[in-house]
Amino acid sequence: MIVFVSGGARSGKSDVAEQQVVNAAGRSPCYYLATADVYDAEMAARVARHRQSRQEEWQGAQWKTLEEPLAIDQAIAKVPNGSAVLLDCLTLWASQVQYASELRDEEGLALLASALVDARARSLYLVIVSNDINEALPPSDAETWRYLAFLQHLHCRLAAEADSVIEVVAGCVIDWKSAKAFC
Repeated sequence: MIVFVSGGARSGKSDVAEQQVVNAAGRSPCYYLATADVYDAEMAARVARHRQSRQEEWQGAQWKTLEEPLAIDQAIAKVPNGSAVLLDCLTLWASQVQYASELRDEEGLALLASALVDARARSLYLVIVSNDINEALPPSDAETWRYLAFLQHLHCRLAAEADSVIEVVAGCVIDWKSAKAFC
């Protein structure tokens, strides 16, 4: 099962995604595939806050973190068959594909596609979180347009492949593939 969770900044999408993974995992470990690249003290503190928050919010759930800023296909390959996995977040991963690596956009798309195929083949419950940044004012520079186009291409590819496409707006959930909405 592949679930795509999208929404604006601070919309509640991480809580929704974590709940999906915890529910799917049952008593088994929950895997958290972190795509953030910890490059300074501020980012390290943010990561520590997120880990602490997961432990406090989902008491009883055992979270195992895999940190992989680029090779998401290789990280997913390390997860046991049938596990529940949260990939957080596609937005950061896309920026690292474009700006912090030698990968081209097509190679990034191939990595994502490989991860999705592997997840299906091994019966993973994969939840992927991404920010919807397409609703802001249009960017004024070509580089930002390029990033936005790449991210939206990833979103379209993922939405087509996903079993469930969830948008979170102010804590309210809309599942676009099942046409259900709730707060």
